[in-house]
Amino acid sequence: MESFVFAVNAVLPIVAMAALGYLLKRKGIVGKDFAKTGNRLVFKIFLPVMLFTNVYKIENIKSVNLSHVFYAAAVTVLVFAVALVSSGFVTKEGTKRGPIIQGIFRANYTLIGIPLAGSLFGAEGTASAAVLSAFVIPLFNVLAVAALVIFGKENGKISFSEIALGIIKNPLIQGVAAGFGVLFIREIFVSAEIGFRLFDIGAVSKTAEYISAMATPFSLIVLGADFEFSAVASLRKELVFTVAMRCFAVPLFGIGAAFLLFENSLSGAQFAAIAALFSAPVAVSSVPMAQEMGGDVTLAGQIVVWTTVFSAGTIFVSSFLLKAAGIF
Repeated sequence: MESFVFAVNAVLPIVAMAALGYLLKRKGIVGKDFAKTGNRLVFKIFLPVMLFTNVYKIENIKSVNLSHVFYAAAVTVLVFAVALVSSGFVTKEGTKRGPIIQGIFRANYTLIGIPLAGSLFGAEGTASAAVLSAFVIPLFNVLAVAALVIFGKENGKISFSEIALGIIKNPLIQGVAAGFGVLFIREIFVSAEIGFRLFDIGAVSKTAEYISAMATPFSLIVLGADFEFSAVASLRKELVFTVAMRCFAVPLFGIGAAFLLFENSLSGAQFAAIAALFSAPVAVSSVPMAQEMGGDVTLAGQIVVWTTVFSAGTIFVSSFLLKAAGIF
C-alpha cells in the first residue's frame, strides 16, 4: 500500500499541473501561441540549466559503478532499436514515428525516477539515481535527436553528419556537456586543494536553482495548454501501442533482466535506480524537442499524458515485486 500511495503522489501532481495548463487555455487566460513559445523556452533555457545543475551536483564521479551504468545504457539502446523497428508497423508517417520512439525508450527520470528511487531505498537510492541520470539523460537526448532527425525527413535520407550536428546543437546535450565540463574542473580544483567552487558564487547558484525549479512545472503547464481530447480518437492506435510498450514491455524487460543477471551483484540502491529508470513514464521534455525538430507535437503530448497516468500501476507493480523478492 505504501508503494501505491507513493505512485499516486508522484503522478497526481504531474496530472494536476497539466490540467491547470488545459484549464488556463479553456478559460482564455493563455492564447494559442502560448504552447509553441513555452515549449521553445523550456527546450532552450529551462531544461538545459536544470540538466547542468543536476550534473554539477554529482559529489564524486570516481564513485560511479560502471557495470550499473553500462547495463542501464545497454538496455536503453536495445529498447531504442526495438522501438525504431516496431514503430514502422504502427505508422508510416515519419513525423509520428519520432515521438513514438521517444515515448517507448525515454523516461521522465528527473521528475519521477529520482524521487521514486529515494522512496524505494532512501538517500542511497536517490544518490544512485542521481549519478545514473548524468549518463542516461545525455543518452536519451542523443537517441531522441537521431530518431527525430531521421524521421523528420520525408525522403528518409539522412547523413550521419546531420545527426551529429543535431546532437551538438541540442540545448539539452549542451547543458549536460557544460555540467560535465565544470565537474571536471572541480575535480582538478579538488586535486590541487583549491577551495573555490562555481556555486560558491551566490548569484550563480541561486539563478541556476530558480531556473531549474521552473523547468518541470512550467513544461507541464505548457503541455496541458497544448492538449486536445479530440486528438485521442485519431491517434488511438499510436497511443495504445506506445503506452503498452512504455508501461508494460519496457519495465518487464529492463527490471526483469536486471534481476536475473545482477540479483547478487547490484545493491538495493542500484536496483532502485534501475527500477525507477524503466518504470517512469515518458519525459515531458520529449514534447518541446518534438516541436523544435519537426515531430508531431500533438502525439508527443498525448503520449506524455497517458504514459504518466498508466505509470502509477507500473510503479506499484515493479516496486511491490522487487520488495517481495527481497531486493529492498
